[in-house]
Amino acid sequence: MEQYLKTQKPGSNVANVKRISIIAIFIALSAVGSLIKIPSPVGTIGLDSAPGYFVAIAFGGPEGALVIAIGHLLTAAMVGFPLTIPIHLFIAVQMALWALVFRAVNRRLGIIVAVVAATLGNGVVSSFTMLLMGGMGVVVGTMPFLVVGSAINVVIVAAAYKVVKRSKLI
Repeated sequence: MEQYLKTQKPGSNVANVKRISIIAIFIALSAVGSLIKIPSPVGTIGLDSAPGYFVAIAFGGPEGALVIAIGHLLTAAMVGFPLTIPIHLFIAVQMALWALVFRAVNRRLGIIVAVVAATLGNGVVSSFTMLLMGGMGVVVGTMPFLVVGSAINVVIVAAAYKVVKRSKLI
């Protein structure tokens, strides 16, 4: 153990502890958000993704992707994985992708374009996950709820990020 500590750069352990702490706190916030549901036929649309989107633009893409994926799985678990565990794992991967897209678009084109990209990606594109399970009727029936849920999550994040960034906390 001592040998390991001697080979570490000063502050690297502190940085790792801080990073893990941030991820853990936002996963906990995601769990709280998962309790706030947006009524939908699926039952797994909630405010669980806002913390993941926030982490993605404030602290890093991979961290945000992890938080948002775990947040979706927490929401799905609370309602008994209605679409099956494999489908919810696939949705969690999609959510991670949208967090990465949100960060990338925000950095290149700004927060408003990032909000639109994440809303359309998660709300419209991800709706097609339902295609194999119930056809186009289920896609069209689910899409409005996903779009609204996505928009609520990313608009909350955009507003919070602007406030926090202005305060110079991040």
